[in-house]
Amino acid sequence: MGDSEQGVMSPVSIFGGDFRQKHFSFDSSYRPLNHGSFGTSPNQVLDYQQQLLRQSEARPDTFILAPLLGAHTDEVVFVPNATTGVNTILRNLDFRQGDVVLHFNTIYGACLKTIQSLGETTPVVPHCIEIKYPIEDDEILRKFEQAVEILRKHSKTVRLAMFDTVLTFPGVRFPWESLVRLCKRLSIQTLIDGAHGVGHIDLRHLGDVGPDFVISNCYTWLMVPRGCALLYVPFRNQHWIHTTFPTSWGYETPATRDNMKTSGYFTRLFVKVSTTDTTPYVCVPAALKFRQEVCGGEENIRQYCEKLAREGGQRMANAFGTEVLENTSKTLQSCCFTNVRLPLDFDRLDVPEAAGTIIAKWIQEKTPHEYETYIPTKFYAGAFWSRISGQIYLTIEDFEWAAGVLLELCKRVEAGEWRHHGEAC
Repeated sequence: MGDSEQGVMSPVSIFGGDFRQKHFSFDSSYRPLNHGSFGTSPNQVLDYQQQLLRQSEARPDTFILAPLLGAHTDEVVFVPNATTGVNTILRNLDFRQGDVVLHFNTIYGACLKTIQSLGETTPVVPHCIEIKYPIEDDEILRKFEQAVEILRKHSKTVRLAMFDTVLTFPGVRFPWESLVRLCKRLSIQTLIDGAHGVGHIDLRHLGDVGPDFVISNCYTWLMVPRGCALLYVPFRNQHWIHTTFPTSWGYETPATRDNMKTSGYFTRLFVKVSTTDTTPYVCVPAALKFRQEVCGGEENIRQYCEKLAREGGQRMANAFGTEVLENTSKTLQSCCFTNVRLPLDFDRLDVPEAAGTIIAKWIQEKTPHEYETYIPTKFYAGAFWSRISGQIYLTIEDFEWAAGVLLELCKRVEAGEWRHHGEAC
């Protein structure tokens, strides 16, 4: 039934529609095609959380998560979500005149706004590197190094670079490992937005790659209840972190702090943050147990989800007569997302450029309102793209169904139905 060396189940035999009905609580009429935005939890994990809520106190521990990152348990703490983790790092760093935070135009919106808001209280400024997909990983690295060179010629200090493991949109694998190595060579600190990280891609080599700070949502791909995320800060950088947000009971004044590594000050900071529901944190072992005992382990899950996304996306592209988003090196689809171009010729629609965003939003909003699903759709690089998430409770048939929905919506766009919602353009 599986790999005799690893004891891995055959994913085809256990995952799919029946698996969805048995282990999850989706309405029978709903097609959950957007796991990547907010995730979900299996029933046995939610049941476990309810048991915790009936208890007087829940005590989280990150020891079970650290091996997923190749990290020491005292380098990993819980935070409610990725945005909280990003703010915790950025608002603890000491920025000086001339400092720059380097990022790409693919940055998640909340992360960009956090960097921008720092300009109100610190001298740091953001600098954006423009890229457009499809693009080769080597070109991304070239653009990054070129941006650093230009900034330094203008007497700027690239204090920190921030980038993703997997982009939110388009949903593609980002060359974060190569960028971390490049930043090390250039003496630039790195903050990795791994919101689409743990439970999605293999991060066991993270400690060896050596980023300076990493955040990753557990409630999305790891299937832990919301909200739960991890913050990784290696021992060498824990002296930068003086407080949580909000400041917790673990805070100590500078005069009372001991050596960070031996005293455990970093982890004590996050032990008790008032009014935070820690039951999702304590559900991590239950989620990992489900993924190991019911699903056959992390590698089994990844293989199924990536294969399904890749083959399902191609099936949709064939139905549309279009293509999936990929580069010549075939690196973009090394994740659980697929991005498929819709069969809409923008030039033939004979509308101004601004209408593209309105049309894409109309399509996206119609999917939950009329079709019992949710399909993220954007007007990107002059075309319309939809992002679908591969997941263990989906099958190829779900992707074919999604293609039918999107084809119908495209016909409705061509008939001008969207104008009732976007007359302003």
